[in-house]
Amino acid sequence: MTPESVIHFGQQALYVAMLVGAPLLLTALVVGLVVGMFQAATQINEMTLSFIPKLLAMALVLVVAGPWMLRTLVDFTRHLIMNLPDMVR
Repeated sequence: MTPESVIHFGQQALYVAMLVGAPLLLTALVVGLVVGMFQAATQINEMTLSFIPKLLAMALVLVVAGPWMLRTLVDFTRHLIMNLPDMVR
């Protein structure tokens, strides 16, 4: 296994991790910004107010994007396992 192939697999792993994590992180960011703007506009300073909307939005995104996220992880893992014997030689 050459250093280049290890770096390539590492780059692919980081890319897949970014793809899988992006929907949930972006959802939390958008919902947090909207709730923050609502709190600023109404002057409600409750720290726990943003928790429930974020939780519900992230659960909805997980239900919608979950199959795609799982398929992406399974495809990457299958690709890694199938190509590993060729890289070890």
